[in-house]
Amino acid sequence: MQTRKLGHSDISIVPIVFGGNVFGWTIDEATSFAILDAFVDRGFDCIDTADVYSRWKPGNQGGESETIIGNWLKRSGKRDKIVLATKVGMDMGDGKEGLKKKYILEEVEASLKRLQTDFIDLYQSHKDDESTPIEETLEAYDQLIRQGKVRIIGASNYNGARLTKAMETSEQKGLPVYQTLQPEYNLHTREEYERDLAPVAEKYGIGVITYFSLASGFLTGKYKSTEDTKGAQREARVQKYFDDRGIKILKALEEVEKQTGAKQASIALAWLLAQPTVTAPIVSATSTKQLESLFAAVDLKLTAEQVKLLTDASAY
Repeated sequence: MQTRKLGHSDISIVPIVFGGNVFGWTIDEATSFAILDAFVDRGFDCIDTADVYSRWKPGNQGGESETIIGNWLKRSGKRDKIVLATKVGMDMGDGKEGLKKKYILEEVEASLKRLQTDFIDLYQSHKDDESTPIEETLEAYDQLIRQGKVRIIGASNYNGARLTKAMETSEQKGLPVYQTLQPEYNLHTREEYERDLAPVAEKYGIGVITYFSLASGFLTGKYKSTEDTKGAQREARVQKYFDDRGIKILKALEEVEKQTGAKQASIALAWLLAQPTVTAPIVSATSTKQLESLFAAVDLKLTAEQVKLLTDASAY
């Protein structure tokens, strides 16, 4: 199975990343274990989570996803088969947030303990923290890399100017470089990434790992109208995609589905994989059955005409 490098690092992944936000939120530990086993047993190898997942669920406090992954790693013995990614910086309550050196050094220990591992392959700044000097944040990561607790670092939810400044700071100060970027990017949500972030990713060779890759399920073909979204986990979020562009995109996906016989989710992900700056989309599933259309995206090669049809339909 083909692999792609994360930025300029020596870490390669099969280009579908499993998003661990569902662990401890919409699925329990037993279901999570079954999905993780199925994902890795099929040759896929990158799992992404964050310390804050899933603090938003009533009764949770954050760390639930990492804990489930850690329990699975201990039970399965598959740590050497995966590229493990997590994030730091979002609000964990009691003033615990941001990218100050002291906080990162404390929070990485909590993540390592929950994940039941000695090191994190990809440690990411979950969101920009303009109150903390970029140099201070990178110094924390430098220490963790030297200690062997982190292999490479990445950024998420940065804008182009701040990402550029971070890259320049790394070069000027001889500090670790962000090898990856996690932006919101999909067939419907394109403009901000393509105008502001894609040029920076291309300039510095940053590996791009997209989140909301299927627009909260909108691009899977599951929803044909706003009525279909009633009762959905992310009902309000999905409904916002049903604008004129959204309808055009759904029609284009249906057309390519007729041409290829592939599922619409596979097609939407294959379109992302056809974008020159994208390394891999992040996707989630709540059952092993849902994994099939995600797996299929890696081997689905859209024609130039099919890519153009989708790109034109989603023009902004």
